[in-house]
Amino acid sequence: MRALTPSLDEPTAAPAGESAFTLRRAGPEGAAVSPLIFASPHSGRVYPNDMMEAARLDAHAIRRSEDVLVDELIASATARGAAVISAAYARAYIDLNREPFELDQGMFADELPAFARARTARVAAGLGAIARVVSEGQEIYRRKLTFAEAKGRIEAAHRPYHAALEGLVEAARAAHGFAILIDWHSMPSAAARSGGRDSRSCDMVLGDRFGAACAAALPNRAERELERLGYRVARNAPYAGGYTTEHYGRPQRRVHALQIEINRALYLDETTLEPTDGFERLRTDLDGFTAALAAADWSALRPG
Repeated sequence: MRALTPSLDEPTAAPAGESAFTLRRAGPEGAAVSPLIFASPHSGRVYPNDMMEAARLDAHAIRRSEDVLVDELIASATARGAAVISAAYARAYIDLNREPFELDQGMFADELPAFARARTARVAAGLGAIARVVSEGQEIYRRKLTFAEAKGRIEAAHRPYHAALEGLVEAARAAHGFAILIDWHSMPSAAARSGGRDSRSCDMVLGDRFGAACAAALPNRAERELERLGYRVARNAPYAGGYTTEHYGRPQRRVHALQIEINRALYLDETTLEPTDGFERLRTDLDGFTAALAAADWSALRPG
């Protein structure tokens, strides 16, 4: 197993030429050993200086919006044949699970172009492509941003990440006739209490856009394997899938996308953001889960 990435006391400033993502392949570049693609868009730990200089919150408060260490939880998937792509830049800097120009006019000093004036529920909640708030509704910025700053973040991080992800999807579909994209996230334990089938918290939430993003065989198999490992699983509540699941999930084009949310209480101290003793068990279980998906018969997803 790879060593744990230490949690950060301060956000990491972006060095010159910082890549927008980390990509780990199971085979040579351009090859798709497996139809499986794992993505972690919210585990990035790079907080560029321009963001921190405009922020009113301290480093620790901003980091509470991260899917802390999710990239480490799924890192071994390459040994099972999957490609793994993880964001480098922090979710609070630019959210890769949003439309690139899903922006809140109220955050900007200048007038946004018409195409960038989003009126979605996510923007209303302060969670557009550039978030206004982190956990518990805390405002991130002490000043208005500019559209040029937003566009710079999109060009530096959002576009290259999704260009790479699109390439992985197309390579898998070309090699296997279909692609399976799993978009990995973590959720606060408080949110997990609203997704269970009873009064207990759920451990995982599978989001398939209520069946629109993938064939039923994928969430059915995922749920069965996770329950076999002892996890309580919910479907589409409180999370049905975001931009990635909606944008890439095209079963009619043989691209099947599923979002998986992990209850942070399974592996993380949500106050200190340090991994708990449950981290290693969860990482081992997710490796077994990946092995089961890799070994599954997905012939029903192939073209006839």
